[in-house]
Amino acid sequence: MNEQKNRMTNERDYKLDPNYIAPDPEKEKILIKLAGMITDRYAAKLTHTIKPEDPEVWCLDEVLTKEEAKMLLTFGKTRTNVDLEELAKRNNMSVEDAKKMVDHLCWIGCVETNRENEDHHIQYDVPIFVPGIAEFMVMQDELIKEHPHIATFFNLMTQMPLEGITPMVPLGGAGVGMHVIPVEKAIETESQSVSVEHISHWLDKYDGKISIGVCTCRRQQTMRGEGDGSCEQNCCIGVGDLAEWCVNTGRGVWNTKEEAMAVVERSERHGFVHQITNIDGEDKIVGLCNCAPGVCNAIRTSQLYNTPNMSRSAYRAHVNKENCVACGKCVEVCPVGAAKLGQKLCTKQGEIRYPLTQLPDETKWTADNWNIHYREDAKINCYETGTAPCKTNCPAHLASQGYIKMAGEGRYLDALKLIKQDNPFPYVCGAVCNKRCEQACTRGTIDQPVAIDDIKRFIAAQELDTDKRYIPLCETDHGGMWGPDYKMAIIGAGPAGLSCAYYLRERGYDVTVFEKEQRPGGMLMNGIPNFVLEKNVLEAEIDVLRQMGVEIKCGVEVGKDVTIKQLRQDGYKAFYLAIGLSGGRKTNVSGEDAEGVESAVTFLNRTCQNHDEKMNGDVIVIGGGNVAVDVARVASRLTDGHVTMLCLEGEHEMPASDAEVTFAKNDGIEIKNGWGPKEILVENGRAVGVVFKK
Repeated sequence: MNEQKNRMTNERDYKLDPNYIAPDPEKEKILIKLAGMITDRYAAKLTHTIKPEDPEVWCLDEVLTKEEAKMLLTFGKTRTNVDLEELAKRNNMSVEDAKKMVDHLCWIGCVETNRENEDHHIQYDVPIFVPGIAEFMVMQDELIKEHPHIATFFNLMTQMPLEGITPMVPLGGAGVGMHVIPVEKAIETESQSVSVEHISHWLDKYDGKISIGVCTCRRQQTMRGEGDGSCEQNCCIGVGDLAEWCVNTGRGVWNTKEEAMAVVERSERHGFVHQITNIDGEDKIVGLCNCAPGVCNAIRTSQLYNTPNMSRSAYRAHVNKENCVACGKCVEVCPVGAAKLGQKLCTKQGEIRYPLTQLPDETKWTADNWNIHYREDAKINCYETGTAPCKTNCPAHLASQGYIKMAGEGRYLDALKLIKQDNPFPYVCGAVCNKRCEQACTRGTIDQPVAIDDIKRFIAAQELDTDKRYIPLCETDHGGMWGPDYKMAIIGAGPAGLSCAYYLRERGYDVTVFEKEQRPGGMLMNGIPNFVLEKNVLEAEIDVLRQMGVEIKCGVEVGKDVTIKQLRQDGYKAFYLAIGLSGGRKTNVSGEDAEGVESAVTFLNRTCQNHDEKMNGDVIVIGGGNVAVDVARVASRLTDGHVTMLCLEGEHEMPASDAEVTFAKNDGIEIKNGWGPKEILVENGRAVGVVFKK
């Protein structure tokens, strides 16, 4: 396997023409020497084997003049401080000319400044490529636009220096790569990490010299057409001398400690990883990144080389087996698949010991060991054998035991928040679902299943009190909202459309829902009887969307009152069609088009909207599912006649749940099993009877 195939690149990455001949051989020699001085590829540095086609050479060739390359060589080595006067002397230049050239090198990103001296005057040094020059060049807007190949250079320089040395990287990284620090959250009753590890420790230390600038990983991944689509944003925080240099060279703006902390907290809400650069040893950092796992080069490098030592923290999370309810949320949100708590911690046979992952210091590590699909594979969802059976059996995969635990502690708002991560309408589930969670509840093997459904309904009923509602924070992952340039149109205000609206709005989009009926809710509002689903709670759950900022326009039928084309002209950029399944099923027997024959969907829609509806005579309901039960129970409340359900299935094979069948019988409905419709008898266009066959 040749060296170039041993790296992650794509067809959009820049590759130097193999037939390229340098127009200035002298400059090429200078650049090869300079690249050898700066490069982190120690094997190439020590053996003087940098080649003209190496990225360190062709990238520097793009951005530097020959004179600038010569000046950089006079520094002698990287991260060595030189005063301006000394720099002018080494280059036989006036101080003014040296200042002009070194300022341009700072603007490019090949020189940085610091004040690490007694009187704190400006001095200059040449940084390494990563973390250093490569990021600095990507941060410079005009430079990266003029030289887009820098994105490829940055990508390569995060891989090439580590290809052969990862087995030798000690714990903590020894200054190589980044350093992960814990989430900045209040930890009740006890401290879980030392102060030096907390973000606030560093922001307090550098208060007054904090800047913020663009994330270079997000930018270069976007330019190269890779990553998970995490949008470019200002979330990289510089501190101390680096902050001053970033502001002076147009790479950042001054930030207060409070503003920087707000960026950190927002990053945590969206699952980003805090990393610091600690290349200068203890008690000093130069910056703090809020990394998107799907684009971060540092996390990618640790994933590819499978070396946790590259990004190791003094803080480590541990599971308290007594308190863990295995809700699995830690697994589902873990950005790089580090948490595997969804797997069983223990079984009746004892604790499971999972095999440890092979590491580079145990074997020869080549590209064959890489997982190039780490972005897709990193998030590990709960396995059926690794989480509570109630959660596994739930179609929405709600963290049942999690919200039950919270409810038991009186934390109703927290429980509601946990449920709404997966379902914005928990009361609907509590009212109409078939309780698969309770069917799988292992408590049922002892006496009775936990009343999961009733607990969920109780939690959801909190929405009736406007002061107890959970209104999620709506924002993009870079803060604020997307605004009118990214308007979203949702057609249909049923459960699918409103769920889409909920999660889009939560992620910062302007959302408008168009509904042809006079009230939102779809079949929830107009197809489920009030005695099954109380509409005041449903309306409260829908009202949460309005409080979030979702606009709902009722009485508007898209395609009739307004067209998709018109909506595009109004600025809507995307459309979600949630028009539902509002048509009823037919029996395909003669006479079903007669007056007096009605589909279940039409009947429920009509009776849910018109509470003054009345019926005369006996009612026959064909079908044995939950919808048929709803129709029969509604009919029993509207007629003085007898209501009979007939279905093909046997008593124990009916699609309707046992609870629904019991409700129907309690309402006086007669159920006849094993019968199917043969024909509907019609006189003068009106149904007068139904013939069934066994």
